[in-house]
Amino acid sequence: MQIQGVKKEAYRILDTLPEKATWDDLMDTIYIRQAIEAGIKDSDAGRTIDVKEVRKRFGLSK
Repeated sequence: MQIQGVKKEAYRILDTLPEKATWDDLMDTIYIRQAIEAGIKDSDAGRTIDVKEVRKRFGLSK
């Protein structure tokens, strides 16, 4: 995300938080957003593993 896009998104996040939001609420929201964007980027770049393969590696069924 470009700098201008980050600023706009930061303002959007601030606008969605309740008036009594804490710094932790803000940091959690930003962290979640960052993690989702990183996951999408990894997926787009093919850096993911199929769920079936993960289950197999960890010995999980279904």
